[in-house]
Amino acid sequence: MVPLLADAPAQLLPARELMAFTLACHIILVPFGVALPLITLVMHRRGLRRNDPVALLLARRWSAVMAVQFAVGVVTGTVLSFEFGLLWPGLMGKWGGVFGIGFGVEAWAFFLEAVLIAIYLYGWRRLKPRTHFLLGLPLPAAALLGAFGILAANSWMNTPQGFTLDAQGRPVHVQVWAAIFTPMFGPQFWHFVVAMLITAGYTVAGVYAVGWLRGRRDRYHRLGFTVPFTLAAVFTPVQFLLGDSLARSVFHKQPVKFAATEIVWRTDTRVPEYIFGRLHPDGSVTGGIKIPQFDSILAGFTTDTKVSGLTSVPASDRPTATQATIAHWAFDLMVVIGSLLILLALWYGWCRLRRHRLPASPWFFRAAACAGVASVVTVECGWITAEVGRQPWIVYGHMRVGEAVTATRSTSLWIMLGLVVVVYLFIFGSLLTVLLKMRAGWRLADGQAADRGREPETDTPYGPRSRVPAGPAATDDAPSPDDPAPPGDTGSGQDGGGRR
Repeated sequence: MVPLLADAPAQLLPARELMAFTLACHIILVPFGVALPLITLVMHRRGLRRNDPVALLLARRWSAVMAVQFAVGVVTGTVLSFEFGLLWPGLMGKWGGVFGIGFGVEAWAFFLEAVLIAIYLYGWRRLKPRTHFLLGLPLPAAALLGAFGILAANSWMNTPQGFTLDAQGRPVHVQVWAAIFTPMFGPQFWHFVVAMLITAGYTVAGVYAVGWLRGRRDRYHRLGFTVPFTLAAVFTPVQFLLGDSLARSVFHKQPVKFAATEIVWRTDTRVPEYIFGRLHPDGSVTGGIKIPQFDSILAGFTTDTKVSGLTSVPASDRPTATQATIAHWAFDLMVVIGSLLILLALWYGWCRLRRHRLPASPWFFRAAACAGVASVVTVECGWITAEVGRQPWIVYGHMRVGEAVTATRSTSLWIMLGLVVVVYLFIFGSLLTVLLKMRAGWRLADGQAADRGREPETDTPYGPRSRVPAGPAATDDAPSPDDPAPPGDTGSGQDGGGRR
């Protein structure tokens, strides 16, 4: 880390590490906050349209998971909000009035989403089916509104506009719409939103892929796998095109950031493409796979395309060789995983469209089980590429990261980082524990239903529950609608069991 911070304040390294850790943790939950409501409502709609109790059962369980992860996401998101002011007072003090509207939109979206999730979660068995579904429809829009606010703020930091500077260098005459809809907003927003949908889809489907590999071949697992996986598979090729569009926007709007991502040292045409590889301070590249002239072709569809290099600007205005290598590796890893996911989606599409069945190979389901984790890795890599590639700027071309950092002693920041790590381990450990208890409760309920000789999906989550005959077998049976739900359940005695 010494090359990164040779002339930087002592506070910069712990501040960046603290921000990076909390953001890396929070972004694990973001796909489910943004996309899981849509996936749940797709399953809910299927259940209502086809009068399918299995689909309704899945939608209800996913709504419970959605509520739990949202609660944890609120905590980790709030921590990030405080860190902007505590760790980067120079940024917020000077520029908060320009781009802070994005954070305001995101805060309102949080409140709205919390209310809508509460209504949707507690509407099961308490509202008419159509009314309940219609009240859930605004959920995806609220989730997208939150993403809109955050991406508006981040895209402004990459391509700042919508203001003028007075004689003292302070921003004045702020134009709100111009500050929100910057040149990078559209490419970043749609790339991010589709990434969230793909990640949530593959992750949810991966849970049922594991169950499928363990021999649970019932309709519950088939439906739980096919709906989210189909959504993710359809959008995977779209994401590849959106990613290419975003890279071209970076090439035109942030040429130095593009040079860092592609480890291009000198401005030239016929620039080679390196798959992985390491950039050294003297401009040499070692390791990796070199494809002659391919970077120019990717940037402008011709070998004569001129690609700006890192040396096109002074050393103080560009990422270091180490930072460029980090951004380059993150970008390449994201592209490699995305390409593998496209192959997986094509495999799935071939079997579904041509053979009208799921792939029979266990290797497909092994890959599908790993696809969710791989998608989370690509999301992490995307943010690393975006943030490290922008260095040393926190506001591109206007303020360096070192100018924005807090004056708090570095020792205090290191202690704070240690405390946050401990707290986050507890938070995510608690989240995992709650989810496992929910699964255990669902399995128990399904096991009791099987003992009574019926499948749990014979009931729907609307109207009164089926009356259970009196007798010893009923002692552990489902509670009445007014009784508390069993541990991990969402209030439906027929939910779960043997399911994931």
